[in-house]
Amino acid sequence: MPDYAELVRYIVQQMVSQPEAVEVGVEQDAHRVTVRIKTAPEDLGKLIGRGGRHIEAVRMVARAASLRPRDRVYVEVRD
Repeated sequence: MPDYAELVRYIVQQMVSQPEAVEVGVEQDAHRVTVRIKTAPEDLGKLIGRGGRHIEAVRMVARAASLRPRDRVYVEVRD
C-alpha cells in the first residue's frame, strides 16, 4: 500500500511558508484511508487556495495514487 501520508506531506510542505509546522495523520480501515492535515494558522489559506483549488488538487493527486491498490483516500484539513 502506498504511503499516502508522505505523499500529502511532501505536497503540502512545498505549498506553505512554514513547512516544519505541517502535521499529517492517517486513519486506515480495510480499503479506506483518511489523511488529516494540520498547518500553521497563517498557512491555512495557502493550503485551501482560492475557491478550494489547492486542496482539491492535493485530493486529486492522492486519489490518483490510490487507483492501482483500489483504496479510497479522503483528505481532510484540521483547524
